[in-house]
Amino acid sequence: MSYDGLGPRAVMRSVAFLTAGVLAVPLLAACSSEEEPSRPLAGQDVAAAARSLVADGGTLHWAVDTVPETLNAFQSDADATTTRVAQAVLPSMFRLDANGHPQRNRDFLESARVVETEPKQVVLYRLNQQAVWSDGREIGAADFAAQWRALSGKDSAYWTARNAGYDRIEKIERGDNDLEVRVTFARPYADWQSLFAPLYPKDVMGTPDAFNDGARRKLSVTAGPFAVQQVDRKDARVTLVRNPRWWGRPAKLSEIVLAAVPRDERAAALATGVLDLADIAPADAQRITLASQQGADSAIQGPAGGRTAAKALRSWALLHGSDKAAAGREDQARRKLTTAIARWRAQQDALREIEVRKSLEPAYTQLALNGAGGPLADERVRRAVARAIDREELAKLVLKPLGLPVASVGSHLALSGQDAYADGSGALGGQDTAEARALLADAGWVPGGPLKPQPAEKAAGAEGKTEEKKAAEKKAEGEKAEGKKAEGKKAEGKKPEGKKPEPESTGGSEGAYIVGEDNKPHHVTGRDTERDTGDGGPRPLAQDGKQYTDNHLRQGGAPGAYAPKGTAAPAGALAGALAKDGKPLTLRFVLPSGAGSEPLWNVADHITRMLERVGIRTEVSKVADESYFKDHIASGEYDLALYSWPASAFPATDARPIYAKPVPAADGSLTVEQNYTRVGTDQVDQLFDQAISTLDQDEERSLIRKADARIWAAAGSIPLYQRPQLTAVRKDLVNAGAFGFQTPVYEDMGFLKKGVTRPSPSPSGN
Repeated sequence: MSYDGLGPRAVMRSVAFLTAGVLAVPLLAACSSEEEPSRPLAGQDVAAAARSLVADGGTLHWAVDTVPETLNAFQSDADATTTRVAQAVLPSMFRLDANGHPQRNRDFLESARVVETEPKQVVLYRLNQQAVWSDGREIGAADFAAQWRALSGKDSAYWTARNAGYDRIEKIERGDNDLEVRVTFARPYADWQSLFAPLYPKDVMGTPDAFNDGARRKLSVTAGPFAVQQVDRKDARVTLVRNPRWWGRPAKLSEIVLAAVPRDERAAALATGVLDLADIAPADAQRITLASQQGADSAIQGPAGGRTAAKALRSWALLHGSDKAAAGREDQARRKLTTAIARWRAQQDALREIEVRKSLEPAYTQLALNGAGGPLADERVRRAVARAIDREELAKLVLKPLGLPVASVGSHLALSGQDAYADGSGALGGQDTAEARALLADAGWVPGGPLKPQPAEKAAGAEGKTEEKKAAEKKAEGEKAEGKKAEGKKAEGKKPEGKKPEPESTGGSEGAYIVGEDNKPHHVTGRDTERDTGDGGPRPLAQDGKQYTDNHLRQGGAPGAYAPKGTAAPAGALAGALAKDGKPLTLRFVLPSGAGSEPLWNVADHITRMLERVGIRTEVSKVADESYFKDHIASGEYDLALYSWPASAFPATDARPIYAKPVPAADGSLTVEQNYTRVGTDQVDQLFDQAISTLDQDEERSLIRKADARIWAAAGSIPLYQRPQLTAVRKDLVNAGAFGFQTPVYEDMGFLKKGVTRPSPSPSGN
């Protein structure tokens, strides 16, 4: 995962709207095989070097986010580290190239192709005759068959997370010899190349007990350039060592240590040599770049940063003043600062041996709109939100400072460079403030509408306030009441002349701020200018609506909404706010609060400004990272959210559960699979079904693009930008870094030989 926020676990690996609520989506023309393919916006950055220049041996210390709970990639708690281990130690029939296209893995396959389509689809795999498991047994049909039975979904004793594709297989059998595996499908399956990646030995897949528990903590039998030596939970590391039975090009490294290191500690770990390779945040990337340019002299950017002349003068005054206690505290603070600066200088000097390699990750960040209930259940409101947002501006905000190509993402189902990619955003339309306002007006949300006192609002799908929050608010109310009593006693005497009372606190949830409810642009900080209400009382809160007495009313409400044009807006209206049926249009914007989330906050801040221009207010709520998905996104307790999805080479298979129409369950709840926006249509489902069932690649690509156009039109999620991938790497480490689309080639990674300063422009086959 890259720096810019949280994302679910990878599952794979002109307005067209108007009258009578009818949605017309322009159909994309089918593309021919002669169509010029798109290219990745950014290539991989791995310091590619010929194997002849890479030293034999050495240990690579590689930062990961977690020590995996399981080494079985087909279980629900598998994560990115599970995938990394599987790539290094297990067979995969196909892997992705630099353009995100699946390519035959020559170490395991001589060939793989569809040999029959009638009456059934049949795929024939010819295995590399040297391919063996680490226990010496040949990889063969028995392993393929065991994995199919485990993942077919027919035996509930196997605790599988997904069975896509395997449920379409009818049988697996040996071909003409032990090196041939013949797979017959009961139903056509376009994405057959996604299967058996990875492939586990029959020892793991053969029985439910072995599948459920046998591969969670260890993998005794493997078949890759590396093998799992140890999973050390105490020291939070997974150690991989060379596989002595590996028949392919021998691994250059003797050992890879995957160490779980928090992202905010990685720069220091790189400086001390604890890490050689780590995905990092933009601030750390800037620090490393600065170290390369300035070395230890860049300390002014660290602990001493922001120490102005005024602060230095104040420090001197405290240190030499008459207050001995204050002087002692200042002396202690200075000593701490001196120590911190020295440590920073030492780290900066060490970081000169580190460089930042950057690309774009095969994933995109999206704005999710929860359509389960509330204002966003209305497609017109969702489309208005989408039309209010300038996606190009947001992409520029994130990517330009990093020196990466600036472009918004035009597809939910593929990224530039992949076969299925085409910009389908025209089905929804680009940024258009006037059109967004028109959509809101058509949905009944108009400025100047009367507001009724509202109970505490909750996001779509939310179950209301938690008991803890209720208790906290009750306590706060009690404290407020006590404060008022004290103020009342204090106020019995005459008020000082010209003294104005302080406005009351708005209370509310900790960490929440409602944009637009302070009656001024949200980027302005500080308190509102206090106004005397004329009765000696405190200035009413903006939420009350009481500040809009007759002398504050503005002319020119929305014509035809509540009164003829020119009629004063009713008392109780919020200036510039949109309302319907007495309720203001306010959306809860949920964000993660943890370290590394700052870029997402910046994006969210710009989105709230864009929405405010069309009259949509947002209540920004930052929640703990560990509860962000489980308790908010997956459970539907949000209106707006930012999170990411990985791009897949097999969108007909992997993207379907993300956009499938939610299905009502027997208990009245919704089965949403991974469609956390709860927005879906029968047409999208049908297009996915057609795409997965055709063996014509051009037809499949056309169907995927049509599905994407309809997903755009439904406006449940708005792709924003491809996620940056910033990787800090030791300068002498080659064939590793920001991999982009490509599956890492673990056997080629390593450190340059002594005396070699520049890597060869491309790796060789040595």
